[in-house]
Amino acid sequence: MALKIAMLTTFYPPYNFGGDGTGVHRLSMGLADRGHEVTVVHDRDAYIAIAGGEPAPVVGDPRIEVIGLKSPLGKLSMLLAHQLGRPVAHARQLSDLLDGGGFDVIWFHNISLVGGPGLLRYGKALKLYEAHEHWLVCETHVLWQDNERICETRHCLSCTVRHKRPPQPWRRTGMLAREARHVDAFIAKSEFSRDKHHALGFLREMEVIPYFLPDIAPQAATAPPHPRPYFLFVGRLEKIKGVQDIIPAFAGEEGPDLLIAGTGEYERTLTEQAQGHPRVKFLGRLAPEELPAFYQHARALIVPSLCYETFGIIIIEAFRMGTPVLARRLGPFPEIIARGGGLLFDDADELMAAICSVQTDSNYREALSREARQAYERHWSDRVVLDQYTDLISRVARDKGMKHVSAALECSR
Repeated sequence: MALKIAMLTTFYPPYNFGGDGTGVHRLSMGLADRGHEVTVVHDRDAYIAIAGGEPAPVVGDPRIEVIGLKSPLGKLSMLLAHQLGRPVAHARQLSDLLDGGGFDVIWFHNISLVGGPGLLRYGKALKLYEAHEHWLVCETHVLWQDNERICETRHCLSCTVRHKRPPQPWRRTGMLAREARHVDAFIAKSEFSRDKHHALGFLREMEVIPYFLPDIAPQAATAPPHPRPYFLFVGRLEKIKGVQDIIPAFAGEEGPDLLIAGTGEYERTLTEQAQGHPRVKFLGRLAPEELPAFYQHARALIVPSLCYETFGIIIIEAFRMGTPVLARRLGPFPEIIARGGGLLFDDADELMAAICSVQTDSNYREALSREARQAYERHWSDRVVLDQYTDLISRVARDKGMKHVSAALECSR
């Protein structure tokens, strides 16, 4: 017996910038694999307003119904939702869909621009909210204070202005707490993110369920995509991602290279910093199918983020390929690396020591590689994580007396 599930999100591939839309896409495919009917509703207006145009088309999964919201108001529709905290331009369409669509589960993801907290009252199904970012407690989503440091003491109004975003008046009215009562369960992506939400005043309990990746067998050896030994960075090139802190570790002409895969608004600054560093190479944005080879042959992936991430998808992407990870001792990274397969660093000296250890000691690097793959299989494969979602929804459904939901989930395992 299939469940009918609605996914609500601002961004969804190809109308997508980062990990949240990709995570919703993978989750939707995983649920479809288990026989459920999935409808994804996303906001085309928001993507087009930020990106400046339509994305390149891609072939979608035919099992997933995708509804891209589009209004004649264009960018204004996004701004109204952002400022008022509720659907405006798409209110009627969303109400008709969620109230009359016969959904068993309504699953909210990044709803910041598709409808804000006011969207949480729509529909009468079992409702989940998944916190891909820290939007519930932060107007900028990333807890990056004044656009220059991690958030330790809150002064949200001035911080929002420094991020060049309009403040959201609804956040000062208690609206989020009121609308959150319509949600049956909240999901955090890591223990760190759950604890940070609570520390910053979000009082609802949160279940911790991480991201996952589709199961694939370890890849057969392929030709290296780069002629020299290298370490790898993958991600958006923004100040908060911390690439500027790892470039100095690759100064001079001797030693492994640093390959930087990604693009972003901080790219020009980074390329200027890397001038005179012949071992630092910028690859631009790589297609998803190109990345596995780069992971496979890297000595390690370096994750130097300066901000509080909610998880770290690129870490488990590396782990799936058996690639060790060197991550900053910050946010959720310590709890991920504690599973095995990587090393943590606080400063330049510790980073250099970690680089040297995996570069010069092949036995140690191979041991980390085995740990990485084993950790992925035990904790972040689709089978393991989808079972965690199933357990949560079944528990909530039983509490609400929705026996058909829990029965359908048991049949889909």
